[in-house]
Amino acid sequence: MIALACATAFASAQVSKPAEPTKTGSSTYTYPLPAQAKADCNGVPCEDQQPHVIVTLPAPAPTPWPIHDRIAWAASLVLVFLGYAGVMLALSTLKKIERHTAAAESAAHAAADAARAALLQTESLVKADRPWLTIGVEPTLGVENSFNITATNRGRSPATIASTIERVLFAVDESQLPVAPSGRTLEPSAPAGPIILLPGEFVSIMTVKREDAPHLSGTEEQLKRVEAWEERLFLCGKVVYRDLIAPEGKEAHETNWCCWYIHGRQKSGLALAGPPAFHVHT
Repeated sequence: MIALACATAFASAQVSKPAEPTKTGSSTYTYPLPAQAKADCNGVPCEDQQPHVIVTLPAPAPTPWPIHDRIAWAASLVLVFLGYAGVMLALSTLKKIERHTAAAESAAHAAADAARAALLQTESLVKADRPWLTIGVEPTLGVENSFNITATNRGRSPATIASTIERVLFAVDESQLPVAPSGRTLEPSAPAGPIILLPGEFVSIMTVKREDAPHLSGTEEQLKRVEAWEERLFLCGKVVYRDLIAPEGKEAHETNWCCWYIHGRQKSGLALAGPPAFHVHT
C-alpha cells in the first residue's frame, strides 16, 4: 500500500509541471498557482479560479560610468564649444571683410570721381591753352569797296594754318540756306609757306573787291539777280589749323565761317551772316 501511494504521487508530480513565471515589468514576475481540480457545479464544471502571486524583484544596481566614456564625453563637449567659437569667429571675420570691402568700394568710387574731375580739369586747361582762330571782316585800308576776311588767334598758344576753303552760295535769305555749307567751291588755296599765328595775331585769308562780283556770281544773269536783291550772295569757308606745340599727329582744328556779300549798284558791303551750323569751331 505504501509503495502504491508513493508511485501514484510520483506520477502525479510528473504529469503536473509547475507553470513558468510571466514577466510583467522590468523586475516583476507573476507565478500562477498549480492547477486545481475542476469542481463540479451541479453537473457543470466551474470556472477556473487560479489566483496569481506577484513577486517584485529589487532594481538592478547602477552600472558604473567607465573613465574612457567620461573622457570621450568631455572631449565631445570641448569640441562643440570650439566649433561654436570657430563659427562665431568666422562670422565676425566675414562681417569685417564685408565692411572693409564696402569701404574699399567707396574709396575706389571716390578715386574714380577724383580722376574724372582731374581729367576734365586737365582737358579744360588744354582747351584753354590751345589756339582758337576766329573769323572777322574788316575794310581794306585805302581801297574803296574792298574787304578782308581775317583769322585771329584768340587762344594761348601759337597756331599753324594748314589750308583754307571758300564756297559761294545763293539764297533768297538766310532761312533758305542749306543745313550744312555747300555750293560752288572756289579754287582751294594753301599758303605758300607755313603761316604761324601767335596769340593775338591775325592774318587775311580772303579779300573781296567790287570787281570780283562777276567772278563770284558765275553768270551775268546771276549777277543781275544779286544786284536786283532777288537773291543774296553768301561766301562760306573753313580754316584748318594745328596747334604748334601739340604732339605730332594730333588732330587738326577747324573754324567755319559765312559772310553775306552785299553788291549794290554803286557800293558794296560784307558782313558775317548765316545759321550757327556755318560757324562751327572744333
